[in-house]
Parts: sequence; C-alpha cells; structure tokens
Amino acid sequence: MRRLILTMVLIAGALPLSACGFADMRSPLPEFMRVKAPDPAPPEPPPDIKRLMRENLEQVFTAASQPQRVRVSTPRREPVGQGWTACVKADLNSVMGKPLGTRTYRLAISGNTIIDRRSVEEDDNCSSESYEPI
Repeated sequence: MRRLILTMVLIAGALPLSACGFADMRSPLPEFMRVKAPDPAPPEPPPDIKRLMRENLEQVFTAASQPQRVRVSTPRREPVGQGWTACVKADLNSVMGKPLGTRTYRLAISGNTIIDRRSVEEDDNCSSESYEPI
C-alpha cells in the first residue's frame, strides 16, 4: 500500500515538471524564451548536367528511341524549392524505327539525381534556352 501511495505522489509531483521546457519557435512567448529556429539548408550547387545525362541517358530516353544529337541546357534553380531544372533535346525514333524528329524534355534534378522528366509544354522556357551537346 505504501508503495502505491509513494508512486502516486511521485507521479503527481512529476506532472507539473513535465510542462517545463522550451517553447517552440512559433510560440506566442517572448523571443528569448523560444527555441531558436533551425538554419535553412545551404543551397545545392548546380548539377553537372552533361555528366548526369551521359550516366542516365536510359532514364530520360528509352533504348528503342535511339537518341542521337543529345543536347542539354544550362541548369536553372527551381522557382520554388531547392532543386534544379534543365532542358534536354534529342533526335528520336519511334518504336517502329521511323524518325520522330527532335523532342524536348524538361528535367527536374535534386541531389544530383534526375527525379522527373516531362515533355515540354508551351509555357516552358525551353525554346529560349541555348543548348550544348553532351
């Protein structure tokens, strides 16, 4: 019985102390009482898009399309977020082997990895970019 009472007294005494601590950075408390906000992550350096394309060509184009004259634009920082975007052009063939002509794709790059590829749309600025062969 004593042990139960002692345990209850310890728990009752620990409850008020458990609320002590620092308030988070969004708390309405004065700034000196809040936890310091974490520093933002340093910006990612621009990727080596030529090397990235040489190493991951099959990730952007299928082998059946037989990409030729592959050209890349200068990587640009994404307007929102930490990633990069770049445009890539290549002369492609259809699955049947007929020429499709030049196709342009926009790549999303993060952490020196191509994370997304999509066909260029009218609102993309890939038509105004300058391209270099890989």
